[in-house]
Amino acid sequence: MNRPAHPPLPHAGTELYSDPAVDATGIPVTPGAPIVEIAPKRQGLFKRLLRRFSVLGLIGLVIVLFWMIIAFIGPLIAPYKAGALSSVDVFGPSSRAFPLGTDYLGRDMLSRILYGTRYTVGLALMAALLASVIGTFFGLLAAVSGRWPDEIMSRLFDALISIPSKVLALVVIAAFGSSIPMLTGVAALAYIPGAFRISRSLAVNLMTLEYVQVARARGEGLFYIARREVLPNMIHPMLADFGLRFVFIVLLLSGLSFLGLGVQPPNADWGSLVRENIGGLADGSLAVLMPAIAIATLTIGVNLFIDNLRRRGSRAQGGA
Repeated sequence: MNRPAHPPLPHAGTELYSDPAVDATGIPVTPGAPIVEIAPKRQGLFKRLLRRFSVLGLIGLVIVLFWMIIAFIGPLIAPYKAGALSSVDVFGPSSRAFPLGTDYLGRDMLSRILYGTRYTVGLALMAALLASVIGTFFGLLAAVSGRWPDEIMSRLFDALISIPSKVLALVVIAAFGSSIPMLTGVAALAYIPGAFRISRSLAVNLMTLEYVQVARARGEGLFYIARREVLPNMIHPMLADFGLRFVFIVLLLSGLSFLGLGVQPPNADWGSLVRENIGGLADGSLAVLMPAIAIATLTIGVNLFIDNLRRRGSRAQGGA
């Protein structure tokens, strides 16, 4: 059968046909066969992470994930019990049996740090989560409410933020004592006003945008506008603020423990480990250096990760 001079055009929704005898890669094809698009090769996990994070942001993410994992599995992998007197040498150097040396009582410092991670990271994470959630809730409420609720909440949080966090923590702990719930609550209370001011400022700016005004014109309620229109557009800045709250709370709790008002014996966080081994500082003992290095690496890692989130948030707002 002779081939028609002009093949019929394909109907809408059908695949296009090609007449060349070879495709773009030089592979012979049957005349009239459908053009098949080859899917691009999927990138590896490392390349995808590099696209989402800078190198420093990726380093920060690795450090943060490392300490988060240690907070969960630290007691399970510790070679000794937290309070076990495992050596007769005090402020002992690094050895095969004690990789990070021993403390002022001859206890294994590696085990002490692994056990203390769950207090330093766990308490700071819980307090930062409470501060960010409560502060963001009241910030959104103040932004979408009327003038008087906004004024009342703003003045109350302004009065609370005027009290330095360490002074507030010292007064509350001196009055009610030091315990895990008290430390978590006072750390969250100290940083709720800061989260409120950041979230309120973001929400007030977003409330002036056109898509929010359109939602108001449609008759949407305040809860819908806050949940669907405002909150999703302030996620990146609030995540960065959450990271900052976490770092501040780590330093606050470590400072309280260094003063003897934080986690109480026989338990210990990193700040407590620095305080109880301060006598070995003159000799450069690992017992006082390693907890301090742990605090430094955690705070540096979180800050590197936060900087990456800030850049991503700025690019997203610029592209929008």
